[in-house]
Amino acid sequence: QVQFAESGGGLVQPGGSLRLSCAASGFAFSSYDMRWYRQAPGKEREWVARISSGGSTYYADSVKGRVTISRDNAKNTLYLQMNSLKPEDTAVYYCNAYVGGSDAWGQGTQVTVSS
Repeated sequence: QVQFAESGGGLVQPGGSLRLSCAASGFAFSSYDMRWYRQAPGKEREWVARISSGGSTYYADSVKGRVTISRDNAKNTLYLQMNSLKPEDTAVYYCNAYVGGSDAWGQGTQVTVSS
């Protein structure tokens, strides 16, 4: 059974940083592309970043230059380093993979950027 456990969210002031983690289990983590999504109140879930199984990275324009996605295949863990955070980054952040023909999601971790 595919499972994700996100952590690392919290309340941070504008300009601050957070590092999100996503512990994965139940599938061959190193063989799959992994993604971070986020969903702000009243808005649709949006894609944030992707890392391929080979380590190539891709970012949404809204976070490019401020966010770094990475993975540790030995630990089956996905990361999202977020710097220069803005109030508009406030959202629940989810990790995601397309495994066995369907999307798998974690429960999410709340990030709130506010002074």
